[in-house]
Amino acid sequence: MTTTAPQPGLIAPQDASTYAEWFACLAEPTRVRLLHAVAVASKPVTVGELTEQLGISQSTCSHHVRKLAEVGFVSLRKQGTTTLVSVNPSCCTGLPHAADVVMGMLAPAPCCPTDIPNDVAIRELRPEDWTAVRRVYAEGIATGDATFETETPDRATLEAKWLPDHRWVAEVDGQVAGWAASTAVSARDCYAGVAETSVYVGDEFRGRGVGKALLRKQVTAADASGLWTLQTSIFPENRASLALHHSAGYRTLGVRDRIAQHYGRWRDTVFLERRRQVDPTPLA
Repeated sequence: MTTTAPQPGLIAPQDASTYAEWFACLAEPTRVRLLHAVAVASKPVTVGELTEQLGISQSTCSHHVRKLAEVGFVSLRKQGTTTLVSVNPSCCTGLPHAADVVMGMLAPAPCCPTDIPNDVAIRELRPEDWTAVRRVYAEGIATGDATFETETPDRATLEAKWLPDHRWVAEVDGQVAGWAASTAVSARDCYAGVAETSVYVGDEFRGRGVGKALLRKQVTAADASGLWTLQTSIFPENRASLALHHSAGYRTLGVRDRIAQHYGRWRDTVFLERRRQVDPTPLA
């Protein structure tokens, strides 16, 4: 049998085989219920406890637990004659990551978007840009899927929280078409290299590569300045933004279920993170 190398951007055969093994294991409803029961438990649980919770026989429970352990979804530990079952923490991020890869939402470890349009110029935010920046912010709020904000923050609020060296605007034909900014997540020194990011594109300029250009500048500037982790939260409905961030090396860490209310209803957010490929030198 002859094989051919995968085309750029396609899943490698080895990864495809691994993901298929994971999904095949979870094709059994009882295993899905068992994995869920173990994952939501606050401590390791016994096979006996799982048997009682799911209302199945001990032999059936033991069989499916072994299958979950073989794939690596759970870990088993003997304590006397009792088997303790605990979730493998890696699968909490590995499963969402695998789903993103299979659905084409996550490119293989990219640095940032490369197909940037020639008519988009990125530069530092200037004092005269604030009116346009707040207008673009308001247009994002109006979509209902960009932010929990319901009113545009004033300039003083934004200036106080945005990192001074990480404020960018995109220009198209001399007009401010979008902006990107980063905010420190903590005042503690140990988190000095961790920032929360935002990218907004004006109504008239969406679909023209403005977001790609902004995000490219944002992540490359962060890498150059020593920021080692970028994070952001995006509504699941905002698939364009999810795809954009995945193209810049962000990975899905999980979904924050019913994290806050928005116009009177609970909303979920997808929590994403981008890790700098080369860590900065540790402080002495």
